[in-house]
Amino acid sequence: MDKNFLHLSHVSDLYRPVAERVADFREVERRLSAEEINRQVSRCMHCGIPFCHGSGCPLGNLIPDIHEQVRHGNLQNAWALLAATSPMPEFTARVCPALCEGSCTAQLVGESVMIRQIEKYVVESAFARHWVQPPRPRRENGRSVAVVGSGPAGLTAAIRMRQAGCRVTVFEQRPLPGGLLRYGIPAFKLDRAVIDRRIDLLKAAGIIFRCDTTIGSDISREFLLRTHDAVIVATGAPVPRDLNAENRSLPGIGFALDFLNGAFSAAGKNVLIIGGGDTGADCVGMANRQNALNVTQIEIMPEPPPERSPSTPWPQWPYLRRTSSSHQEGAIRRWGLQTVRFLERNGAVGAVEVLPVDWAFSRDGRPLRFTPRTGEKEILAADLVLLAMGFLKPDPPPAAPNLFVAGDAAGGPSLVVRAMADAIRVSQNVQQFLEV
Repeated sequence: MDKNFLHLSHVSDLYRPVAERVADFREVERRLSAEEINRQVSRCMHCGIPFCHGSGCPLGNLIPDIHEQVRHGNLQNAWALLAATSPMPEFTARVCPALCEGSCTAQLVGESVMIRQIEKYVVESAFARHWVQPPRPRRENGRSVAVVGSGPAGLTAAIRMRQAGCRVTVFEQRPLPGGLLRYGIPAFKLDRAVIDRRIDLLKAAGIIFRCDTTIGSDISREFLLRTHDAVIVATGAPVPRDLNAENRSLPGIGFALDFLNGAFSAAGKNVLIIGGGDTGADCVGMANRQNALNVTQIEIMPEPPPERSPSTPWPQWPYLRRTSSSHQEGAIRRWGLQTVRFLERNGAVGAVEVLPVDWAFSRDGRPLRFTPRTGEKEILAADLVLLAMGFLKPDPPPAAPNLFVAGDAAGGPSLVVRAMADAIRVSQNVQQFLEV
């Protein structure tokens, strides 16, 4: 076994220079060279039990095997292995937090292998060489399937059902397909051309897209169930968690996704983002690109430790403080603050009153409960407040024999890769139901 994981490290300059990237909406990551990728695959230990594949990747990607093919220059073989388990790896290679890297054995003695970047290199090499083909079936079976929602789960279900030989129609209430990929992830993380490229392949496979169509108003649920052999609901978890605080209705307070989709601008404003997750970080990046006066992100949870917490031992996904590319572009980050009320100025929000909180922890470092420090209130200036506190699990649709639910619509808000994995599972159930 090579020991390159001991003396070779991560690529440190993965992102384009800050001054350059905040001036545009192009993807923040630069393309790694073949030489850089080869150094990374040489760090793979080819473990007897590859936890990256088993414990880490919800799709079960054959990660060490893919690395071996890349290392020997067999990129077409690497693509074939990746495509066998991952229906749209160009998306996970860009927006997945790389659970596989959290389970990488090399992390026990240093840094994990840059698995996500290797996947991205394989994907883009495959597209450049025209190895990526529409998901056509071996034979048609005459069955029809409706997929409601065109996000990660909906597109995955559409691919799998088309590969099984079904006629597939995808219904999307927005003007263009893509769901969360298009309307929930900013272009500086996922170029819209990457989405369009995949949609074109699905159309070439015979999948029909009906956009600007809402089930329940434009088309009734009953009609959809009656005119299709199976219906797969993959509408995600689109309802944002709100904040029940005094003066919530003031102008200038809005939801993160509305901001990311252009409902209002941060230009010249004091921006306060409530919520410390990925969506909040995306708002940081967007606000910086819109020339906000300043950007502050607050979170009620305690500040995570800089290294893996004992509460999440390897190979679990590590609980630790994460700094995104957006945070590197400039933002004040604060933890352990509870929002008490919004303060009005000139008929709109002008500030936010917060209280610091003290957290109690378990023996292994897991946060359990908090106590506000009454009397220690603080006023934070804010002309624009963005609520980025996550999303609510949707209510299940009324049951029907030929109705199936996949992705976040079934399990609640989660990751793109988990939505895809669940859609694969549900598609297998649909195939069994249809006996195809």
